[in-house]
Amino acid sequence: MIPYGRQDINQDDIKAVLEVLKSDFLTQGPQVPMFERAVSDKVGAGYAVAVNSATSALHIACLALGLGAGDWLWTTPITFVASANCGLYCGAQVDFVDVDPKTYNMDPIALERKLIDAEREGRLPKIVVPVHLCGQPCDMIAIHALSKRYGFKIIEDASHAIGAKYKDEYVGNCRYSDITVFSFHPVKIITTAEGGMAVTNDVMLAERMVLLRSHGVTRDPKLMTHISDGPWYYQQIDLGFNYRMTELQAALGISQIQRLDSYVSRRQEIASRYDQALADLPVLISWQHPDGYSSRHLYVIRLVLDQIKLSHRQVFEALRERGVGVNLHYIPVHTQPYYQTMGFVVGDYPQAERYYAEAISLPMYVTLDVEKQTVVIQSLKNLLG
Repeated sequence: MIPYGRQDINQDDIKAVLEVLKSDFLTQGPQVPMFERAVSDKVGAGYAVAVNSATSALHIACLALGLGAGDWLWTTPITFVASANCGLYCGAQVDFVDVDPKTYNMDPIALERKLIDAEREGRLPKIVVPVHLCGQPCDMIAIHALSKRYGFKIIEDASHAIGAKYKDEYVGNCRYSDITVFSFHPVKIITTAEGGMAVTNDVMLAERMVLLRSHGVTRDPKLMTHISDGPWYYQQIDLGFNYRMTELQAALGISQIQRLDSYVSRRQEIASRYDQALADLPVLISWQHPDGYSSRHLYVIRLVLDQIKLSHRQVFEALRERGVGVNLHYIPVHTQPYYQTMGFVVGDYPQAERYYAEAISLPMYVTLDVEKQTVVIQSLKNLLG
């Protein structure tokens, strides 16, 4: 089976992890801050906070921005559930903004309409979480302008988008947001096995997230309520979590990030070949906004179903039967049973639902060779041509 995504681990990666295994530090040591510096320097952010998953990063980002009971977090329905769940973890309420039919990202026009209504009803969001789906940046200038008008904070969910660029600058510089979150899951652009990171230009937000990722415990005398009892002393000054990244994960990340640009370039080559090969088939490929340079985490096609004799499910299953491990990113969050208990119903976000009814993610990873990609392309042609 050709997988839809997979990690690329080379000898340098293995060597980096083995060196940590032989060192004095396995959990917290020099590798974690080195990885944080490597990421912040790469994307142009002032500060970086490494954690054990992007979900954890989203959670502490929301808490650092003060999200709590009585507040609203808005995100897109076409994302993994973590982009919305992070608001619920904080006791806030969650709502969604429909997607742009061309980019599948949060639609700024739909966002503005919803903000106008929310202002009139007195329920403006405290945080908006745009998701850079597939690695393509959202229209951040438009979203940022709306944040200034309506007073909300922005967390960029860039789980798909490390190495992507917006307006010729790396996603993660937080020029148009308060915090940006990255994922290092094995199928993402670079991996730390599991892991995530939050980057920001605000030192206060960074310090707050550092505290929250490790039980709310500090050894910094400046933060303590009284003079330290001695060199062993620490204080818990907040309710935090065990969200720390390990030295092993950080060492792998330091090795991987050195190949980030080449990884994204290779993914662009694979996407370009798909674009050309599928041009005459009854499918839509995702339109790329000229302001962005996608990291191409995913390659999504949409079936033009009225030109195809098979159903969406039949195409999906037939590809898997041919050894093509397709997937679907994502099921609209508002259609999940847990969210429907909150009152969301099918029909709330028609563009997202239309996308879900037609979308298939094709194999996309840096070691996908021409032979395997040809199998994917020919399988599609046989089914749809």
